[in-house]
Amino acid sequence: MFSFFFFSLLFSSFLHPFPPSSGSQGQFPLTQNVTVVEGGTANLTCRVDQNDNTSLQWSNPAQQTLYFDDKKALRDNRIELVRASWHELSISVSDVSLSDEGQYTCSLFTMPVKTSKAFLTVLGVPEKPQITGFTSPVMEGERMQLTCKTSGSKPAADIRWFKNDKEVKDVKSLKEEDTVRKTFTVSSTLDFLADRSDDGAVVSCRVDHESLNSTPQIAMQVLEIHYTPLVKIISSNSWPEEGQSIVLTCESKGKPLPEPVLWTKDGGELPDPERMVVNGRVLSISFLNKTDNGTYRCEAKNPIGRNSTEYVLIVHDPNGLTQTGPDHALIGGIVAVVVFVTLCSIILLGRYLARHKGTYLTNEAKGAEDAPDADTAIINAEGSQVNAEEKKEYFI
Repeated sequence: MFSFFFFSLLFSSFLHPFPPSSGSQGQFPLTQNVTVVEGGTANLTCRVDQNDNTSLQWSNPAQQTLYFDDKKALRDNRIELVRASWHELSISVSDVSLSDEGQYTCSLFTMPVKTSKAFLTVLGVPEKPQITGFTSPVMEGERMQLTCKTSGSKPAADIRWFKNDKEVKDVKSLKEEDTVRKTFTVSSTLDFLADRSDDGAVVSCRVDHESLNSTPQIAMQVLEIHYTPLVKIISSNSWPEEGQSIVLTCESKGKPLPEPVLWTKDGGELPDPERMVVNGRVLSISFLNKTDNGTYRCEAKNPIGRNSTEYVLIVHDPNGLTQTGPDHALIGGIVAVVVFVTLCSIILLGRYLARHKGTYLTNEAKGAEDAPDADTAIINAEGSQVNAEEKKEYFI
């Protein structure tokens, strides 16, 4: 290789045996840095705007000559000539590997030789991620730790977690560099407590990297959470009356699916199997009567546990007040207020009358003290009305 470079210098000297003219002072090679994905093709271009037939050469980071003008110097089938002229020397490197990364040099053989550097950056493509740590099924309340891992990225890739398309931010990430290949292994851990709302949820980890051209690599995991039953009773009749029927439906949800439910009344078995018929999760009671009043319990269970709920049945008299009638509590309150106001009025009126009656009797008695007969007493009483207000007596 050294001999080829020496030959190149001799050949350039033969082409230009005299010192460069003043026009060569404006000659200078121009290059650009190149970024390529591992396995792709890199195009290296060197241009000279003003060139008086001076040779151009490309060399790799190890200073090995790749092309001297249109002549191939290195036996590497991946390296091909794209264009060769006095103003441009372009070559291509296919199936680029990480080891091809480095600084490439374009040389213009003036005196002295002028060079321009182009740095070739090779992006390491991250491997498809994998999610580990999931064992199916998971019991509700247990802690889950899912780890997403990808290798071979350069520079280090980014991992993001999603649960049903909603990003999860609270995660832990770790980046490890392979000192030989200069690539990175990236891992990220998602830590959370399993909840019944997570059953069937899709957890995914997404790897973002500039080598993926905006098309991230994704790994997915569907969660399976086992939990105790959730029980609810639904009544077909909100105001059951004697002689009617009622249907109580026990809705139970759990994973695994709950076994057939158990119906009881007031802590014991159903007292009248002929009228109280159980069909799966449904309890039907026909020809209701007052003896059917009580607390009905529905219990569901699965291998994880059991749960129950209650319904209080009150059978109403069809001849009595109905739920759709007027608000009797409101009417009773109004009647009580009216009675109270009436009693207060009577008491106040009685006190007023009693006070005035006492005043009249006192004046009449005072006029009769010195009167020989009743007529004279009345006359004397009328004459004393002027001072009556000052000497009133009150009787309560």
